[in-house]
Amino acid sequence: MKFKNPYIIAEISGNHCGSFEKAKKLIKCAKINGADAVKLQTYTADMMTIKSSKNYFKINDGLWKGYDLWDLYNKAHTPLSWHPKLFNYAKEIGITLFSTPFSEEAVDYLEKLNCPFYKVASFEMTDHSLVEKISRTKKPIIISTGMANLQEIEATVRIAKKNGAKKIILLY
Repeated sequence: MKFKNPYIIAEISGNHCGSFEKAKKLIKCAKINGADAVKLQTYTADMMTIKSSKNYFKINDGLWKGYDLWDLYNKAHTPLSWHPKLFNYAKEIGITLFSTPFSEEAVDYLEKLNCPFYKVASFEMTDHSLVEKISRTKKPIIISTGMANLQEIEATVRIAKKNGAKKIILLY
């Protein structure tokens, strides 16, 4: 994978609003508007949390106030069954599709789809087993550092390099 300067990435996240057709339209819109790549997030609610209505798992303010974490993740995720179709669609129209995996299981799933590179969310950059798993793919890694201090960034980069990552891009 060769990156040019600047490399423009469109983020889908949960903006598909639960519609596969909208997800495809977002990919097409990114292509039409000059993005180099489109990024998904790969997880299921079960990969992120447990189904619990205890206060610790409730969101207390903001847009998602009143939701349990499991319900939020279940509503916002991109279904795994869509991933192969979206990767194929992106390839058909000539735009790169990749993902942020939130678990080692998600990395395994994305490897079956030949995901060309990965992004590590800033909240996950201290999940060293996830960073190790991604690094062992030997594919480029984009790491968000917004929630990290310098020592955490250094540790994550050291772990990535130790486990085979050759191209590491840090976002600040």
